[in-house]
Amino acid sequence: MPGRLEPDEMPRRDWLGLAGLWTAALAVGGSLVGMARLPKPRVSPEASSRFRAGSPLEYPPGTVKVLPDQIVRMIATEAGVAALSLVCTHLGCVVGEDADGGFLCPCHGSRFDAQGKVLGGPAPRPLRWLEVSQAADGALVVDAAREVPAGDFYPPTSGRPA
Repeated sequence: MPGRLEPDEMPRRDWLGLAGLWTAALAVGGSLVGMARLPKPRVSPEASSRFRAGSPLEYPPGTVKVLPDQIVRMIATEAGVAALSLVCTHLGCVVGEDADGGFLCPCHGSRFDAQGKVLGGPAPRPLRWLEVSQAADGALVVDAAREVPAGDFYPPTSGRPA
């Protein structure tokens, strides 16, 4: 039996009850903090898949221009302008030009011809041809999220706005 200055021992049942109450209080408090943070999203907006490729006047027939920031090869022929993605369809490496006029993946050895068709390696499908359109001001716009059939060229109207 404890003395006057020594507190009574807390029974085990009371201690478990208090521990349960504190746990419930922490769970409710954590939920309230989480709900208070819901109105403001913590996700950054995704970059647009559309980008400007320049004026049609920059692409006379026979022009081949690589846009390194966009990882795209612009090809201009008499039929129009097309965009070929330089991202390997195997694991997303950036392909480089081969001595034979095709493309070679430096990471895993996939080989593509000049049209993006798979010649060898682990790549499961050809390089992507991307949709090209024209903005209201006449600039060419490439949409990296939209794929078009291989060899699909966009015939721009002119270098000036309509």
